[in-house]
Parts: sequence; structure tokens; C-alpha cells
Amino acid sequence: MDLTIYNYNMKKLVLSLLLLAGFSCGIYAQVSTERDHRTNPDRYYLNYEDVASSLKLLPPPPEVTSIQFLWDDAQYKKGKMMRSTARGEQAVRDASPGADSFSSAFGCEISQENTPEIYKLISTMREDAGDLSTREAKNYYMRPRPYMFYSEDTSVPGAQRGLSTNGSYPSGHTAIGWATALVLAEINVENQDAILIRGYEMGQSRVISGFHFQSDVDAGRLVSAAVVARLHANDEFNAQLKKAKKEFEKLKKAGKIQKVTVE
Repeated sequence: MDLTIYNYNMKKLVLSLLLLAGFSCGIYAQVSTERDHRTNPDRYYLNYEDVASSLKLLPPPPEVTSIQFLWDDAQYKKGKMMRSTARGEQAVRDASPGADSFSSAFGCEISQENTPEIYKLISTMREDAGDLSTREAKNYYMRPRPYMFYSEDTSVPGAQRGLSTNGSYPSGHTAIGWATALVLAEINVENQDAILIRGYEMGQSRVISGFHFQSDVDAGRLVSAAVVARLHANDEFNAQLKKAKKEFEKLKKAGKIQKVTVE
């Protein structure tokens, strides 16, 4: 047997066993607890059984001996080289995304005080995207994160421990960013380019900072798009979306929305 392939497989096995042990001991009760609209109406619009199955929708994450993993490896190394740049600094900020992460792209401050209806919309749908859309595949594959696989720190070491027992595939941060971008681009069509680019960049930040492989991020965008489609079939979401659009039109008429151009 090729020694490189053997070492890759052994490393993957050890990491998977460690991840499974941590998962079983540390968060089994948390994951099995019902987390959806029934128990958290301020954080979800949907229930778990409402969303498309990420396990059925997505292919398995790339095997470490596959051509696809070579792309993951190359993107990880590229991202690592960017950490000392301004883009790397942005990736650190994106590790703690909030509603204001889209303010510049949207053309005005998004906050509970300035845009309460828009803020409520995207804050409530956050975990529909980040949790419900990714949970099934995450729990099934329990893919080790890049910083575990390479035994190297991310650019935000303080966040590593809390995520070590949470599967890498697909990326929840990416799912939140892309779903938020899709909805905000629907509200503010004139700034859709800037908004969608911002949402895309939030996913790439996870690769640059070392929390996710590129395939985790790509998969996160796919499942979050599916959950946005499902949200549009939810009466409560649609009612709040209508309020958010009305609020936006008032801000626009008052000249409080800046046109954002993309070079």
C-alpha cells in the first residue's frame, strides 16, 4: 500500500474517532434537543422536519485520497497565505457575523434601532439557515475541520475549541451568510451585486481563517439556498418579509439608502 495514502487514512480515522468521542460525551444531549420554531420562536421560522434533507441533497465530503480533496487542500493553503492581509483581517471579523455584516453592501446601517423589521427578519431566519439546513449532514459525516486535520491553528484560535465537536461539512457560517444575502438582495434589488458578493465573501472567509474546507463552504451555499426557498413557503416569514420591504421603501424614499457600486 502507498505509504502516503495509508497515513492519510490513519489520520482521518484517528480524527474521526476523536471527533465522535467529543460529540458523544460533550454535545449529544444538545444535538438531540429539539431546536426549531416550536421551542425557539424568536430564532427560527421553521421546524426541523420542514427543511430539505442536507444528507440526501449533498454528496459525501471528499475523501482525502480524491482529486476533489486536492482542491480543498490547495484552497486551504491559499487561504492561509492570505491571513496576514486585509482580506485575512476581514475573515477574522466574519468569524462573528451579525446583521451589521451586510450594512455596507446594503447601503445603510442594519440594526435593531435603524431597521427593526429588516433586522427581525434576518435575525429570526439565521438558524433556519445555519442550523436546520446543515444539521443532518453535519451530524452524519462529522467531518474534522481543517485545523484539526492539519494540526494548525486558525486565525481565530479562541473559537476553535467550541467548534471542535461540530462537524465541518457543510459550513453553517456560510449557510447563514448566503441565505441572508439572498433575502437582502430580494429586498434591495439595486444593490444586489454588492449584497451577494458580501454573502459569498463570508463563506470564503471560513476557508481563509481555516475553519472550513472549500467543499464545506460550497455545500453550505447549496443547502442555504434550499432553506430560503422553503422559507418563502412559510406564512410567518412572508409576513415579516413584507414588513421588511415596506420599511426599506420608506428608507429609500427618505434618501437613506446609499447606492453601492461594485468595481
